[in-house]
Amino acid sequence: MTTLVILTVVDIVLLVAGLAFYLYWAGSLLARVATNLEESFDVAATIVGHAKLIGPGVEHINRTGGVVAGALPLLYGMAEEIVTDVTPAAEPPAVAEPSRPASGRRRSRLLESVGYPREG
Repeated sequence: MTTLVILTVVDIVLLVAGLAFYLYWAGSLLARVATNLEESFDVAATIVGHAKLIGPGVEHINRTGGVVAGALPLLYGMAEEIVTDVTPAAEPPAVAEPSRPASGRRRSRLLESVGYPREG
């Protein structure tokens, strides 16, 4: 019976030691997480401080961007007029080429589908 009591005490001691090690390990992980969160909060607070300084200027930038975006079609049209006025026109060829379809010779597969052989 003393062997059983000794083994029970050893088992309880090992269980308590294992739980103590686990709690120490989990506590160290949580401490690292807390440190990282604190650093992240400091960075976020710095960003908020910078945003407060920039905020009023953003409204002005957005207003100016809207004006520029509204003028872009007009500016684009003026630029195209300038380019067409400045670009020399290509001289027409002496002999005009015959008109050809852009896709080349068109072939119908309708006859093949009803059993006629392909020509040429």
